[in-house]
Amino acid sequence: MSTSLSPLFQPIELGPLSLKNRIVMAPMTRTFSPGGVPNDLVVAYYARRAENEVGLIITEGTTVGHKAANGYPRVPAIHGEAAMAGWKKVVDAVHAKGGKIAPQLWHVGSVRKEGIEPDPSVPGYSPSGLFMPGKPNGIAMSQQDIDDVVEAFAQAAADAKEVGFDAVEVHGAHGYLIDQFFWEGTNIRDDSYGGDLVARTKFAVEIVRAIRARVGANFPIIFRFSQWKQQDYDARLVETPAELKAFLTPLVDAGVDIFHCSTRRYWEKEFENSPVDGDLNLAGWTKKLTGKPVITVGSVGLNTSFVGAEHGMEMSAQAGIEASSITQLAERLGDGEFDLVAVGRALIQDPEWVIKVRENRLEELQDYSKESLMQLV
Repeated sequence: MSTSLSPLFQPIELGPLSLKNRIVMAPMTRTFSPGGVPNDLVVAYYARRAENEVGLIITEGTTVGHKAANGYPRVPAIHGEAAMAGWKKVVDAVHAKGGKIAPQLWHVGSVRKEGIEPDPSVPGYSPSGLFMPGKPNGIAMSQQDIDDVVEAFAQAAADAKEVGFDAVEVHGAHGYLIDQFFWEGTNIRDDSYGGDLVARTKFAVEIVRAIRARVGANFPIIFRFSQWKQQDYDARLVETPAELKAFLTPLVDAGVDIFHCSTRRYWEKEFENSPVDGDLNLAGWTKKLTGKPVITVGSVGLNTSFVGAEHGMEMSAQAGIEASSITQLAERLGDGEFDLVAVGRALIQDPEWVIKVRENRLEELQDYSKESLMQLV
């Protein structure tokens, strides 16, 4: 292993979570679970990444036990006897290969459209019945609806712990339900769940607290958040470090152990005009402001041509899979800007990505193609 890449392969202890290296498999929806039940193909898919030395696997989004949680066919559930039996097979297979795994707990909110399983008649649920600012879809949640969803997340976390998962991740990013409560444009409630940014964290805080009460003090809770939304890539929750701290503090107080800071390009600095630590990305600022461990993510391992085409602009070579880009990533990790690095599409493309990087076989890393998303194992 190249000395310059060694920070990526240092073990780390995050409370009770002991990881062999700093590389995380990012959650990626694949729709390979008919009826919401993970099958043998799903078992093999995750076991193969564990066998190839991914430090922590975060599963694709798994829908909690609320009637409107799902927004896509063939997405795995994290509730019900059959789904939990399927997940136990996944967990056991990952552990047998020496890996660690956490499910991502998910409710899509107003992204849901009528006609989607499991009950096609159920509309989307969201804080104010909005898919995006000024565009309604579904219904605004009542207090009972909010209570039901909080309970669904808590039960999902308890069930995940019961079948042997090593942690859970709460999906609070990308314009799905929890993020819809954060986003000013989709949360126009006039009760205690609306108002300023701190007030709009109340729903997420209740979910985290309920999970913590159910899983105990020593079970890690990861929380994923983002500025951007799938409905609006340019959306921003905060514009300054002070606003970011105000947003994160209630989540820390509720019991979040690790923040997963989702950006579309990890190498970009978060606040252009900050006179102090101006080059930090979102994960770097989150760690600085909270003192909590953080995961950075965003186009890690993607080639320059793909990133440029995907986003319609020229991108730095730092976005590519050249030796210099991986080295720069490792240097930032080694400098303590962030603690873990999540790799997404590159790990679908190549299950051996971690080993190839560790062995400095970067010339063997393949260009990402969208067709690889349909790869079974």
